[in-house]
Amino acid sequence: MDQTTNTKNILKIEGIYKAFPGVQALSDVHIELRESEVHAVCGENGAGKSTLMKIITGVHKPDEGTILLQGDPLKVKDPNDAYSKGIAIIYQESSLFPDLTVLENMFMGHEIEKPLLPFFKKASMIDYPAMRKKARAIFNRLGMDLDLDTKITNLGVATKQMVEIAKALSLDSRILILDEPTAALTSKEVDTLFETIKRISGEGVSMLYISHRLDEIFQIADRVTVLRDGQYINTEDVVNVTKPQLVSWMVGRDLDNLYPKEQAEISDVILDVRGMSQEGVIENIGFTLKRGEILGISGLAGAGRTEMAQALCGLRQADSGTIYLNGEEVRIHDYRDALDHGIAYISEDRQKYSLVEPMSVKVNITHKVQDRISNALGIIDEDKENEITETYMNQLDIKAPDGEFIAENLSGGNQQKLSVAKSLAVEPQILILDEPTRGVDVGAKSEIHRIISRLAKAGKSIILISSDLPEILGMSDRVIIIKQGSVVGELMRNELSQEKILEKAL
Repeated sequence: MDQTTNTKNILKIEGIYKAFPGVQALSDVHIELRESEVHAVCGENGAGKSTLMKIITGVHKPDEGTILLQGDPLKVKDPNDAYSKGIAIIYQESSLFPDLTVLENMFMGHEIEKPLLPFFKKASMIDYPAMRKKARAIFNRLGMDLDLDTKITNLGVATKQMVEIAKALSLDSRILILDEPTAALTSKEVDTLFETIKRISGEGVSMLYISHRLDEIFQIADRVTVLRDGQYINTEDVVNVTKPQLVSWMVGRDLDNLYPKEQAEISDVILDVRGMSQEGVIENIGFTLKRGEILGISGLAGAGRTEMAQALCGLRQADSGTIYLNGEEVRIHDYRDALDHGIAYISEDRQKYSLVEPMSVKVNITHKVQDRISNALGIIDEDKENEITETYMNQLDIKAPDGEFIAENLSGGNQQKLSVAKSLAVEPQILILDEPTRGVDVGAKSEIHRIISRLAKAGKSIILISSDLPEILGMSDRVIIIKQGSVVGELMRNELSQEKILEKAL
């Protein structure tokens, strides 16, 4: 995107401090947002990005500092108050009401009304024709033609996001905060979103854009501000910064290799899957996995990669198929069976399948290995429990004051690292990683890759499912490509390229 030439600030944040019990989340943070600017805010998980955005929108109150909106002090009581002042935030997860229509969601809480009777103006009714007219005008601005009577539950992720943007524009928002907006989008949907961002920024809307995907920042942003450990590091025009420089600011060190793949000894076949099928989902899936191997699983969204992994580890029941482990046929009826056979799965949906969010970091890491750390009476050895917790917190650099910290209070990226730690504590033979670095910052991503590589070198076998093609190319010894629930190709490491993978996936 072209560098903005407008230097007038619409939002100015100065000297923001915010502390939570045991954590100094923000310390003397400042940022300026110009009119019609797309301003990226980046940093590792736990850097303070989400806390800052919640302060701007009134979810949290700062301990110190000031916020100026068009030069005037801004006091925001809550997100609805922020909306009324022209500031809207759009999160990764939709905040729309699924059983209501597009039109109802757009104007929820700020419906356009008209007098019930011309001579009795105190009584009013909702003016649906006026709302429809305004909604159509907004979607025309976004370049979309959407049925306003469609229920949200019938929309895809990308369209829901457009409805969120339309809702913000219906409130005449001048500032949009986009928090990881492309996390669940396909590349085509990302292109559509970027076209929308460019269109509305050209109409005077200013945006704070949070993303871990550095390529996006260079593609869409005018300027970028970096936070690290709750502190302001730097602000620069995107045209004047390089990716290595940006990474260095984010993590405080150079990351020479984002995909630190070590040479591992790949030996005999440990897993042999034959003819695994589930009607309408996967069909005749077959592959082998060797000891010490990182097997990449690639394919487009909806191709059946996750469903294959879930069938393999007992989270869904296949209609047919045979699984051989170390040459012997095994039956996996549920996830407990999978763990007993040394197969651990890390889901892409950490809230649903991985973490017990109301419990502590320590409980999450150790609760599946309590038989290992308990005596004959079932009493947990606290020293062993703490040792395991500290080991994996340190290995994955989980940013929490201690093991007693509650998991739901971690940032999204640290929750993802906790999911990895929880599965590693089981010490599995086979580790199935489903989008292990989605939503994880660049420093944590490099560390997770390093751990994956180290595990393979130690003789563990890894199945790596990822939509991130550079990750697949950088980490895999071999890749199988799945399309419409079937394996359509296999490539060895020396054959790998994005073009070959996409050719088979498409």
